[in-house]
Amino acid sequence: MISVNNLVKDFGARRAVDDVSFEVKAGEVLGFLGPNGAGKSTTMRMITGFISPTSGTSVVNGHDVQTEPVEARRNIGYLPENAPAYGDMTVEEFLLFSAKMRGFQGGQAIHKAEAAMAKCVLTEVRCQTIDTLSKGFRQRTCFAQAILHDPPILIMDEPTDGLDPNQKHVVRDMITEMAEKKAIVFSTHVLEEVDAVCNRVIVISGGKIVADSDPQSLRKRSKDYNTVEICLTADRDAARAAFLEIPDAKNVEAEQENAELVRCRIQPKDQQSIAAQVLEVARRREWMVTHVEAHAGRLDDVFRDLTSTEDVGKKEKREE
Repeated sequence: MISVNNLVKDFGARRAVDDVSFEVKAGEVLGFLGPNGAGKSTTMRMITGFISPTSGTSVVNGHDVQTEPVEARRNIGYLPENAPAYGDMTVEEFLLFSAKMRGFQGGQAIHKAEAAMAKCVLTEVRCQTIDTLSKGFRQRTCFAQAILHDPPILIMDEPTDGLDPNQKHVVRDMITEMAEKKAIVFSTHVLEEVDAVCNRVIVISGGKIVADSDPQSLRKRSKDYNTVEICLTADRDAARAAFLEIPDAKNVEAEQENAELVRCRIQPKDQQSIAAQVLEVARRREWMVTHVEAHAGRLDDVFRDLTSTEDVGKKEKREE
């Protein structure tokens, strides 16, 4: 559905996007992650034809964005960051205008606008001007224009930025509902979005792709993946020594919680699963366990590891 090949974008002497390539298939919800200034928005603007690349190509549903721009854009629903809209129009007027801009006329345009309002839960504010809407309703209005023509591809830049938890939930539900048959790409720096809706993640830093994986595989790169945290009735030194005897244990930290309880963190070798071995040690010594957890890995740890070194190097280079 989307094929991005060796995209490069220079702004004067600064290279914002550096040889980015990836593909997105129908049914994929791709989270495009990266810190501010990493090149996310610039990449998405090139895919949609909003700006031209310095070099490289983007092909959307078989249409080259540079040589067949109109055909390519017919296949895209685009929600830019801080999506613009005509503030003096009502929601209904704006969506009717958007439908006509997409080539729909008469009853067909009305039907498309009505369907988009229903899907995005906008009926109650249909007669309200856009500049009087809350940020959540304004974002949903702009989302409605992106899906109004039922495009096979959705590209969204920070679709939940600035929304409250309830508003975010509505937008995530809409994305999930449409995900089965569409190729969806959205940029974000909010890691909770990945867990909520994504089945694939690309991390970009310093204009380059530094990871391309599913969320679960990305978590496995966390230093805490499969680390076991256990709280039990034992002496701190005795517990630490016992858990260090586990063949697959790499490191053990033990902290006395109170006179009776000790909390231990057992880090495995090569991120192996050692929870069963930890519980077996506690059982043999007849320690009472009050809490045990095997960590699934933290995306924020992986994100920092992937992006901090790249961005620091990029910054230092610019300063030189």
